[in-house]
Amino acid sequence: FFVSLYERDPVAAENILATLQYPVMGARGIGNVKFSPAYARGLVARMKGDVAAAQAAFSAARVQQESEVHAAPDNASKLCVLGLLDAFLGRKEQALLEGRRAVQLLPPTKDALDGTEVLYFYAVICAWAGELDEAIAQLQTLATLPAGVSYGEIRLDPHWDPLRGDPRFEKIVSSLAPK
Repeated sequence: FFVSLYERDPVAAENILATLQYPVMGARGIGNVKFSPAYARGLVARMKGDVAAAQAAFSAARVQQESEVHAAPDNASKLCVLGLLDAFLGRKEQALLEGRRAVQLLPPTKDALDGTEVLYFYAVICAWAGELDEAIAQLQTLATLPAGVSYGEIRLDPHWDPLRGDPRFEKIVSSLAPK
């Protein structure tokens, strides 16, 4: 699924989603941040430019995610996904609060894998909430961490689209390029 997303191929992404047997999928292939199929459908709809379908999918995913957060309020991974959904839905202040809280609960200094993944998605939350300076600052930190961010990921992942074209973002991408 993520390969088709990175290739900006919504048809392939939809076909893969239709065959998924899993209730959730790993966000980056590491750590415990998991995305629901509804979240994934929202990403595909956004890629296709179908704003109404993206909003509907993200709203459905949010209802499910909010219930998971209520059941486990100190689970940073679940909280950061709720923050992502709120950012996609235009709920800027709530998204930023959830993202910050997730990082407070599980910073990279406490857990080098899951904490770094939470920080990664906090940076995405900031980007989608329009807090570009904060997103860039977090990305600069992530670029120095072993599980922080990879060149291919930052170059291809549509989560980073709000930062594309920003010279600071492009500098980070270049710094991660294979030499």
